[in-house]
Amino acid sequence: MNTFLKIDRDGAIVTLTMNQPDLRNALTGNTAVQEFVDACAAISADESVRAVIVTGNGKVFSSGGNIRDMQRQIGPAISPMRLRQEYREGIQRLPLALYNLDVPTIAAVNGAAIGAGCDLACMCDIRIASERASFAESFVKLGLVPGDGGAWLLPRTVGMSRAAEMAFTGDSVDATEALAIGLVSRVVPHDTLLVEANKLARRIVANPGHALRMTKRLLREGQHVRLDTLLELSAGFQALAHKTSQHEEAVNAFLEKRPAIFAND
Repeated sequence: MNTFLKIDRDGAIVTLTMNQPDLRNALTGNTAVQEFVDACAAISADESVRAVIVTGNGKVFSSGGNIRDMQRQIGPAISPMRLRQEYREGIQRLPLALYNLDVPTIAAVNGAAIGAGCDLACMCDIRIASERASFAESFVKLGLVPGDGGAWLLPRTVGMSRAAEMAFTGDSVDATEALAIGLVSRVVPHDTLLVEANKLARRIVANPGHALRMTKRLLREGQHVRLDTLLELSAGFQALAHKTSQHEEAVNAFLEKRPAIFAND
């Protein structure tokens, strides 16, 4: 039974709610990573899922690392090599699972997103912020570095200069500044956050599932491959897309001037 994630399903939309508000939805020292990994695997395998919303219960989206657990890591009982392996087997599995999830993801940031919590938001494709949200790449304030991939994720979200400023100062940015620097795509009243996230998700899931998944993969690959490589991958994906019943339905619906009804192939 899940102890960290509350998982809800509404048609083609799955909502993953971090549900340990008493611990500020910390991502370490608990089962959070494994539950995210398991949820992402299940979602990837279910072709009827077309969008995922990630949010937090309580006043905080996620505080990132559990500072009490960091006390254990300081002591002599655990070696640097063992700590390195803990990162590999622990928090580093989260970006590999969530960032690489085939399905479009929306972070509905309800409050403070701190350290790994900020990076968790950046693992999602789209970020919507409550007016009460804030973001901090705050590892440096604890004498640490982003151990969860934040140094890769944040520059790709806000650009290198802004990412460096956030990472070197560790300072928090509020929702208004987050919008100005492109960290989020919109800021909404706190009480309507999930309503707006679901409205956006419904606009996404109105489209064919296979096309959504392949489009997301192309966007991801396009961040680090050459143009000619991406064009070759796009040609292969497009050939597959042309042969889906969803594409056939979209073309027929357009020509017949009626709404398309998409089923999974």
